[in-house]
Amino acid sequence: MGVGSKLGEIAPFTVMVIMEGCTIALTIMAKTVMSRGMSPFVFVVYTNAIGTLILLPYSFLYHRERAEQPLFTLPVFLRFFFLGLTGIALSQNLAFVGLSYSSPIVVCAMGLLIPAFSFILSVVLRRSKVEWRCSSFQFKVIGTLVSIMGAISVVIYKGPYIRPSSSSQKLQHSEHQLFVFYSSPENWILGCMLLAASFFCVSLWNIIQVGTIKLYPQVMKIASFYSLAGTIQCAIFSLIVERDLNAWKLKLNMELLLIIITAIFGSVVRGSVQISCTRMKGPFYVPLFQPFRIFWATFFGVGFFVNGLHYGSVIGAVVSGVGYYTVLWGQMRGDEKQEESVRSSDEKNPLLQEDSEV
Repeated sequence: MGVGSKLGEIAPFTVMVIMEGCTIALTIMAKTVMSRGMSPFVFVVYTNAIGTLILLPYSFLYHRERAEQPLFTLPVFLRFFFLGLTGIALSQNLAFVGLSYSSPIVVCAMGLLIPAFSFILSVVLRRSKVEWRCSSFQFKVIGTLVSIMGAISVVIYKGPYIRPSSSSQKLQHSEHQLFVFYSSPENWILGCMLLAASFFCVSLWNIIQVGTIKLYPQVMKIASFYSLAGTIQCAIFSLIVERDLNAWKLKLNMELLLIIITAIFGSVVRGSVQISCTRMKGPFYVPLFQPFRIFWATFFGVGFFVNGLHYGSVIGAVVSGVGYYTVLWGQMRGDEKQEESVRSSDEKNPLLQEDSEV
């Protein structure tokens, strides 16, 4: 029993850490193919198209049981449309264009703004009350401010390179290098702003997704149909923006391989692992691992890339990570208080429940 319980703790942790490492590795590969001329809009369309073709049959195999709520209704279809718009068409196009102008460490830093954006949206949309005396609300406010400060520092301060190149390393910085981590600083601020806008769309997507799961709890089917909606939206938009037919031609090279791997990883592997870990450990387990991307981005940047990583970017990302965990802690405290209040009310009114069941 002791060994089994330890494996039950270690296995999900190890898998989630590896998953975040794979995410950063695929981000670096995407950065590379786009720096070599591949359109980010074409990349998004192809990865989501292949992912949808894989996810649609897989989702029906994953959810063999029959759902109580019918799938093909107008409210559910509208939610699929907006999930595809915010979660794929807007967020992914903004993210990959922003990545082409920046670096994976900036993607990490801006991605840590998601809980802060979600908290701001919940207050603006009046989904949560403004309670200044509540400790959980205070944690959320402090964490939001810290996250924003970290993101701003990434934008305005890069600092010196962690691993500057020497004269003997100039060949590694040529156009023919195998992988690319960092872009020239010409469009650095634009890249940061596009990434921030992308993760703001992800926060909107999270809010819509929560309501959709309550309406139709089969998560994989939701993912497959909003993936289909988002792919159609991306295709329409990209065909307008990217009119060069040569940009849509794929060859048997690294670009095609990356598209297939990204589609499989994003549509099936990551979703299945996250759902399994959430069922095993609760809703806050998976979000705890997103700041691990800072470690992986720093590891890859320092270990394999010359002139690829700045001190300022890492420091800003770490500050954003502190804010991220602070907001998440506030959310956990808030949920615990809600559960305690529900339990106390149930204990006070047992007779009412018995009467209602009769």
